[in-house]
Amino acid sequence: MSAPTILIVDDTPLNVDLLRAVLASEGFRTLEACDGPQARRISRQAQPDLILLDVMMPGESGFETCAKLKSDAATADIPVIFLSALDDVKNKVTGLKSGGVDYVTKPVHGEEVLARVRVHLRIRETNRAMTARHMARLEELRTAQQAILVRPEDCPAANFAVFYEPLEAAGGDFYDVVPIGEDMIGYFVADVSGHGVSAAFLTSAIKALLRQYSNPLYSAEDAMRGVDSVMRQLLGEEQYLTACYARLNKRTRRLSVVSAGHPPLVLVTREGVAESIEADSEPLGVFSSVVLQHKDLRVAEGDRFYLYSDGLIEAHAGGGRAAGLERLKDACVRHRHVPVEEAVLQIARELRPVSMAVADDLLLLGAEVRL
Repeated sequence: MSAPTILIVDDTPLNVDLLRAVLASEGFRTLEACDGPQARRISRQAQPDLILLDVMMPGESGFETCAKLKSDAATADIPVIFLSALDDVKNKVTGLKSGGVDYVTKPVHGEEVLARVRVHLRIRETNRAMTARHMARLEELRTAQQAILVRPEDCPAANFAVFYEPLEAAGGDFYDVVPIGEDMIGYFVADVSGHGVSAAFLTSAIKALLRQYSNPLYSAEDAMRGVDSVMRQLLGEEQYLTACYARLNKRTRRLSVVSAGHPPLVLVTREGVAESIEADSEPLGVFSSVVLQHKDLRVAEGDRFYLYSDGLIEAHAGGGRAAGLERLKDACVRHRHVPVEEAVLQIARELRPVSMAVADDLLLLGAEVRL
């Protein structure tokens, strides 16, 4: 393990020499800066493990320097210890509020500086190790969640494609595509309230429940009610689940759609007519007797339908969810002539460009009817 690097920032050369000697005698490497702007440049380039920062400097005060370091993502997590002759409570509080982790009054004593430097370096190392463990666990969860998501090549008869981009390492949005008998396929999209680990853990339970009810013994509405009955026991307080479940019966050319508080399915005919299947329904996992909407649609060869989560149509440039839905319908019509896997990606990126900041998981599942 290499020796930690300490950046000393002080406009008085004597103070710099003293601190350098104290730190070097204990094996620390040092860098020096005489003012705030130079300290920020060195911090960005060299990434020191800790900064000892004088408060009273010409031009930019140490408090200002610290605040700028903390507002820069490249230097925000470097601990800053203030060194100052200003020993009143007001200045100490100002230093801590600007982002400093400690405040040492001058004249400094070498043993005190060393003790405080070591404490905060150990704290930083502990925090880094904890963060690494959390990230490793999130990556394991992300991998596990991805593993239970069906891919188009796993079910070629479903003729579907999907765009899924979770906000965090693991998302609360979920989809599944399930063969049901010889000529029937179920398409399911759900959105668990909240994000991250707590929401993502529930997706495996939802998948297991959906698969349990994915057979001819149960209608699409039966399946949704089965999911609801178990989710009421699993979901935490103020949590809920919205979902849309579509079953395509190729033999009867019927698409059965059941919604539970979810954005409407979009159906696009091969002629280019788009329709949103609106439903006045309730989310799952909340009420003892849930109200669901069930609609049967006639479909033809070449028609397409799209299920998605609300992150795709919300918080756009303006107009709210209704305007977002209209943009989605328009995009689905314009991209109907390209293969469905290309259409799904193009539609998703048209509504949510890479450059656009998002605050929710993004999910779009499209399927083409092939009888």
